[in-house]
Amino acid sequence: MALLAKETLGHDPMKGVAVVFRAKRADRVKIVVWDGSGLVLYWKRLEGSAFKWPPVVDGVMRMNAAQLSALLAGMDWTRMHAPRVPQPKALA
Repeated sequence: MALLAKETLGHDPMKGVAVVFRAKRADRVKIVVWDGSGLVLYWKRLEGSAFKWPPVVDGVMRMNAAQLSALLAGMDWTRMHAPRVPQPKALA
């Protein structure tokens, strides 16, 4: 899987990129990532639901760490938003 990611997608898991593979069934996922001492393969299947996947752009789905965490928890990551921070008022 790491070789497939490197040769086909141009992303090398051994350089800090987590590569997520979606199975044909939307309830299964495999992740290949370098943990500092070797490659690790994570596999997960959701019970009774499916992962909410991002759109494919140029053959790749891109997510940040928070979105990936929500995806793996079985949440709809598209509904997650950064908290709004109130802007300080200017002093006169």
